[in-house]
Amino acid sequence: MRTGSRAVLAAVAALALSAAPAYADPGPADRDFTIQDPRITESSGLAASRAHPGIYWTHNDQDQPRIFGVDSRTGETVATLTMAGVGTPRDMEAIAVGPDGDIYVGDIGDNLDGSWDHVWIYRFPEPKTLGDRTVQAKQYDVKYADGPRNAEALMVHPKTGRVYIASKKEDGGGLYEGPERLSTSGTNTFRRIGEVPWVTDGAFSPDGDRLLLRSYFSAREYDWKDGRIEGDGTSPGAPFQGQAESVTYTTDGSALMFGSEGQGSRVVRVDREDRPEGGGSAPSQPGTGTATPAPGATAGPADAGSRGSATTGFLVLAGGTVLVLGIKRLLRR
Repeated sequence: MRTGSRAVLAAVAALALSAAPAYADPGPADRDFTIQDPRITESSGLAASRAHPGIYWTHNDQDQPRIFGVDSRTGETVATLTMAGVGTPRDMEAIAVGPDGDIYVGDIGDNLDGSWDHVWIYRFPEPKTLGDRTVQAKQYDVKYADGPRNAEALMVHPKTGRVYIASKKEDGGGLYEGPERLSTSGTNTFRRIGEVPWVTDGAFSPDGDRLLLRSYFSAREYDWKDGRIEGDGTSPGAPFQGQAESVTYTTDGSALMFGSEGQGSRVVRVDREDRPEGGGSAPSQPGTGTATPAPGATAGPADAGSRGSATTGFLVLAGGTVLVLGIKRLLRR
């Protein structure tokens, strides 16, 4: 009886251990995620970290000099950076990471469409470790050669380090090129080099060969050659989002990450596909909200968790019943 009882009890212990809830696998990075931090209510810009794979930098459209590092595996904030050495921001609208590893923040919004005679860009090195800290930032004064305007897109070319701004105007804006190197000692004049549609954010591809510009309802990906947009661009199939304000590339350039404002806002991954020169159809229709899951991703965490919990519960109940009956039989011998 002792031998049989030990065997049954060992089986019970093994089943209990196998059925015990394991730590949830957060899954792959650079996939769809929901921003969990209640402080992030107006995510107006998005940039993929170069130093920390799977981390995305964002910020509110507000008057605090603060940005957040969000883990795309969980949607949780893993770093809060407060900028020192800058004034009080007026309307932070964009963020980008340059080839030097510095983070650039564009305080370039102007909802009155030309009320500010200058705007600002802030810049600081991306921290080597994640966490909450104060960072020392440089502040650059910016003016446009053709007068003040509203803007929400700031892009840093990943090869040259040159900064570009796209102005926001419903009937079409302009693409502005900054000086070869920004200076803290004087005004940095940005000059118009092209025409663009209504733009709420933009980003260069990691190889610097493409420029992506998005608006509230669509997006265009353009070839970038010799410092200029080339061609009419193609549609990557932007998802439909309320208050669609942000976009960036994954660090490997294989996908686009589209974000929006609002508490608990969703960042949606759209895999990009190389298209023949001169255009081609997008992998999904613009405005449908359809996006391709990241490699290795299957069901969403909530769906998978629900199904897994139900199956596990059934197996534990059935297995436990069988083993208890077996123990009782042994004890009656």
